[in-house]
Amino acid sequence: MSLRHLPLHDGWTLVADGPVPVELPAEGVPATVPGCVHTDLLAAGLIDDPYVDDNETRLGWIGRTDWTYRTAFDWSEDGHTSTDLCFDGLDTVATVLLNGTGIGSTANQHRSHRFPVRPLLREGTNTLDVRFTAPYTYAEALRERLGDRPGAYAEPYAFIRKTACNFGWDWGPTLVTSGIWRPVALESWSGHRIAAVKVLGDLDEAGVPRLDVTLDVERDGLAAVSGSVEVLGACLVFVASQDEDRLSFTLSVPDAEVWWPHSHGEQPLYDVTVHLGEDTWRGRTGFRGVTLEREAFRISVNGEPVFVRGVNWIPDDCFPARLTRQRLSDRLDQALAANANLIRVWGGGLYESDDFYELCDEKGLLVWQDFPFACAAYPEEQPLYDEVTAEVRENLVRLAPHPSLVLWCGNNENLEGHADWGWQERLDGRTWGYGYYHELLPALCAETDPTRPYWPGSPYSGSPELPPQDPTRGTVHLWDVWNRVDYRHYADTAHRFVAEFGFQGPPAYATLRRAVSGTLTPDAPLLAHHQKAEDGDAKLLRGLGDHLPRPGDFDDWHWLTQLNQARAVAFGIRHFRSHTPYCTGAIVWQLNDCWPVVSWAAVDGDGRRKPLWYALRRVYADRLMAVRDGSLHLVNDASGPWEGTLRLTRRSLDGTVLAEEATAVTTAARGITRVPLPASVAAPGDGTREVLVAELDGVRTVEFYEEDTRLALPPAEYDVTVTQGDGTGAGYRVAVTARTLLRELALFPDRLDAAAEVDDMLVTLLPGESAVFHVTGAVLEDPEALGGAPVLRCVNDVVGR
Repeated sequence: MSLRHLPLHDGWTLVADGPVPVELPAEGVPATVPGCVHTDLLAAGLIDDPYVDDNETRLGWIGRTDWTYRTAFDWSEDGHTSTDLCFDGLDTVATVLLNGTGIGSTANQHRSHRFPVRPLLREGTNTLDVRFTAPYTYAEALRERLGDRPGAYAEPYAFIRKTACNFGWDWGPTLVTSGIWRPVALESWSGHRIAAVKVLGDLDEAGVPRLDVTLDVERDGLAAVSGSVEVLGACLVFVASQDEDRLSFTLSVPDAEVWWPHSHGEQPLYDVTVHLGEDTWRGRTGFRGVTLEREAFRISVNGEPVFVRGVNWIPDDCFPARLTRQRLSDRLDQALAANANLIRVWGGGLYESDDFYELCDEKGLLVWQDFPFACAAYPEEQPLYDEVTAEVRENLVRLAPHPSLVLWCGNNENLEGHADWGWQERLDGRTWGYGYYHELLPALCAETDPTRPYWPGSPYSGSPELPPQDPTRGTVHLWDVWNRVDYRHYADTAHRFVAEFGFQGPPAYATLRRAVSGTLTPDAPLLAHHQKAEDGDAKLLRGLGDHLPRPGDFDDWHWLTQLNQARAVAFGIRHFRSHTPYCTGAIVWQLNDCWPVVSWAAVDGDGRRKPLWYALRRVYADRLMAVRDGSLHLVNDASGPWEGTLRLTRRSLDGTVLAEEATAVTTAARGITRVPLPASVAAPGDGTREVLVAELDGVRTVEFYEEDTRLALPPAEYDVTVTQGDGTGAGYRVAVTARTLLRELALFPDRLDAAAEVDDMLVTLLPGESAVFHVTGAVLEDPEALGGAPVLRCVNDVVGR
């Protein structure tokens, strides 16, 4: 008889175990499982949307309240000998009762739990209660017992195995959740079952695909059982004797094609089936080899170095049960379309869902996975140590099949915190996580997943004896830019690998308009609530430096700070890539947001692309031109050579050619060529009135000799034609022809309709040139409004007024 799986997602209610500031129905609040308290209260109309205005500030009581989820289900004798109650995820501190009898407790959001319950089941109706202790109650009590530890925020997230950014971050709200956040089911079985399957798709020393399988067996009897492992026509048959609870197999799969990141090749994936008696496990994997050169921090896949064009990923919603596979796919497609090839799952979040990693496998996006430790000293005492061990073992096995996952990283910024943030004196000898990052985690990775490199943390220079932020080795995080200095300082140093850097900008206008009521002004109090960074609004304005003028109104503030964000990050990436191959990668902070907020994200909390996203698409393209130190750097991260005639022209702002040079160039695949700028174009006659244009094989860059605030930009003059895209109302074609030079033309159709999107922006046109923008997603009442401010903008609008 095969295993019986009975989901338990229906009929749940939620009750508060204590007084609360809202009136709850006596019979309980209808609850959705998977879900959480916040989303259940929101669905019942008992709280306001925490993402709107400052509603968040009135919801802190939820994370300080004990809650009970309760349901009833029917059960009848099914002929099996064992039945387990299986929770894929409980958030976080819970006691589980079946028919009034306690069957177990949990204290870790990052792992699953399985409780044997058959003796407690009744014919007919059964009751199931999950009682959640308030996260603050648990974490603060453990902090009191173990002694406080330093961290970036005065919150107890280091004392509970739970998503750290639930407790607030410099881009996120404080919304401390409880709930059954992943599926729950009853599973019945007899004799034996597949307890776990670890699948590792690797290459052997000869480069032939190889599948390593480890099978864990749970039994309630002593009989031997036969089984098999199958992949791509290869089949291995085995017998598990009565005393074998773990079996390991290796299959050579010579007919399999290797898996590559999207920037290097294709992503073949293969079904893997494991049978054990009548129980079956099905999964999917790909075959590739991964290595890490530690000093250079160079990641190679299948022996081929990969220059990392990465984006940092935070949880895409504060309430992750709301994330559908389609939403994750859309967000990862935005990373892909921005030419990113790696996603770093940041350590203040969680191990993402199976959907996330499956989609990365399919799309060819590499995954760097932080273990969930971030920006704090983490105690190593019990019960935390054993909880960490259990969660890590489970997730190493769960994520092992995914070829996209290429790196395990111990933590985010905790090694730097201990070395450079004054923690040592405050710790006074107490544990802080060293034993996790340098002992426990590497040991578990070596034992369970030897196919992937492990790195103790980021930033990290490869040894505990070295400063964590050594630019000549390992990874660095660059936050002087944004916090203290101008973005031109990115160019002060050549770094090996930049794992975090970024600059803030506001979300799309439609996103702000949805999330902030009242008049939008740069200093509106409700807008300020959606800026979580310390001194963030002042840093936005200081960051304009001498690059752009001070804004005069909200529309200019929104446009200029978004543009400055895009420019700052693009400047950094051009510098990093110009140092290829000494620099081996960059991971911008950050791809996404979890709510509507002024932040470092390229895609805002409502999924809208900010100007930064369009800039990323250009500077993360396979082929890039970067002007640095009197040379033009031709960066070719494509699989074929980049060759042709390089044309360099120095022009006046009215388009007149003042000097012109042409030379034949060839840049090898995955290579770089440095072309010294000829004297005729290297220096202008008048930098305020001239521009350098470089063109090669369809790629163009326009470089100004001075900052915008010193340019003699003419008032913008152009012609605009707006037409229907295809005659059916599906989209608009906005054609702009420049009569003067237009500096970084941008179109913001979401100001007319929140659903509208544009395919490009930040386009510089010389006099006489044209660009066509395509607007989709909405039918506009006044399409002609696409041709004027504040929808259509360029730098000329605000310079030289």
